[in-house]
Amino acid sequence: MVVYRGRHYEGPKSQSVDGEENTLFVPNVSSIGNQTSRDASTSTLENGKLKVITPNHIESMTEEEREYNSLLDGLGPRFVDWWGTGVLPVDADLLPQTIPGYKTPLRVLPNGMRPRLTNAEMTNLRKLAKSLPCHFALGRNRNHQGLAVAIIKLWEKSLVVKIAVKRGIQNTNNKLMAEEIKNLTGGVLLLRNKYFIVIYRGKDFVPTNVAVALSERQELTKQIQDVEEKVRCRTVEASAPPSIAEDEVGQALAGTLAEFYEAQARWGREVSVQERDKMMEEASRAKSAKKVRQIEHKLAIAQAKKLRAERLLNKIEASMIPIGPSDDQETITDEERFMFRRVGLKMKAYLPLGIRGVFDGVIENMHLHWKHRELVKLISKQKTLSFVEDTARLLEYESGGILVAIERVPKGYALIYYRGKNYKRPISLRPRNLLNKAKALKRSVAMQRHEALSQHISELEATIDQMKEQIGDSNDETESSQSLKGDCGLFDDESKFDLSEDDGSFMGSDGDGDEDIRQEDGED
Repeated sequence: MVVYRGRHYEGPKSQSVDGEENTLFVPNVSSIGNQTSRDASTSTLENGKLKVITPNHIESMTEEEREYNSLLDGLGPRFVDWWGTGVLPVDADLLPQTIPGYKTPLRVLPNGMRPRLTNAEMTNLRKLAKSLPCHFALGRNRNHQGLAVAIIKLWEKSLVVKIAVKRGIQNTNNKLMAEEIKNLTGGVLLLRNKYFIVIYRGKDFVPTNVAVALSERQELTKQIQDVEEKVRCRTVEASAPPSIAEDEVGQALAGTLAEFYEAQARWGREVSVQERDKMMEEASRAKSAKKVRQIEHKLAIAQAKKLRAERLLNKIEASMIPIGPSDDQETITDEERFMFRRVGLKMKAYLPLGIRGVFDGVIENMHLHWKHRELVKLISKQKTLSFVEDTARLLEYESGGILVAIERVPKGYALIYYRGKNYKRPISLRPRNLLNKAKALKRSVAMQRHEALSQHISELEATIDQMKEQIGDSNDETESSQSLKGDCGLFDDESKFDLSEDDGSFMGSDGDGDEDIRQEDGED
């Protein structure tokens, strides 16, 4: 498309709107020598006060939009190259990169409130942020301390802050941006993609004036506590005797490691090797007993789960009433069995027998196969031959066919059935006495759970018995050592007792001799 401007074309006239700061400059491109307008536009661009907002748009703003616009005016310069609609966001790249003495703002969580957001709260905040305009436009990955200060100031009026990632700037990484802003402000990241970053201020957010008041109050409380501690120490020193005060000059402070070492050296005693070994044995025994109690608790839980699995299995199997063998069972000769086996193994069509086992759908599929052919082949994935034989007998009784052979194949076990010479298709293909597909799956899961729990219970019981044997052996060893020590003590007491008896007899003999001498002196 080519548009001709016309022979008498004149460029647009320059327009200006009266106002101190809200000025719109449209240069007259037709006049090349209009240097005044260029200088004016250049000066306004350098000062960062250019606002591309038409007068009609300013007049049509609502009260909320005007308040929002004035709020953004106090945060920083606007991003003039904004590609969206509405109020221009703040250009975060023009904010200072570092601020001396910047610290993460103080946060205090109200009593009884959970710090983490629930899923419903997260969803509501994301819906709220979706309808909000962007507050900032960011293109720098690092050094966002000035942006963090502006975000904290914005959080006093808004729950969330919405940051747009600038387009067309190379090496922008929204992950690095979000991580640094989150670390600097302490907020909660709600959304991050290649277009927007949304951060929630958090439930523990405290406004700046409240944070200053709280910090001042904490400092005042700390000073009062320090003064009280000094007065208390002076009172104790004044009431203490001078002798004690002189002794305590060289002592360590109370509650320190030096005081512990000093008390240990003064009043403590060294622990012998035997006592240390005894304490270690007691600790290991207590640890083993605790482990036994934990395993017994696990055993009780496993037994309760096994009981529930048994109840569920009995409830499901109550609706399953398998029939027994028929009295009028048709037989086949060995030649026919050999031929049917050979033909059945060559058949490509087969019925899979999965984890559900035998249910009404399997019998229905067997009758549908017998509608077009005399033989049907089933492949079971069971590993044990005894289980395969039980399943084969159950299928034979329920379907009314003749079991030809059970053969091992690469896919599992192949079960071949002959429908019989006098076969008549039943009216109801699905027997009512068997489980349906859903109940068969529940029964299979319950059986697996019961088997796994039984194995787990047996392992726990074996572990408990083994640990109790170890604890009993250690107790027997300690009792034997204590009995040996007790026997040695008894022998020492007996020897002391014998020695005391010998001393007594010796003293008694000395007394008798003295009496005899005294009697002889009296006679004289």
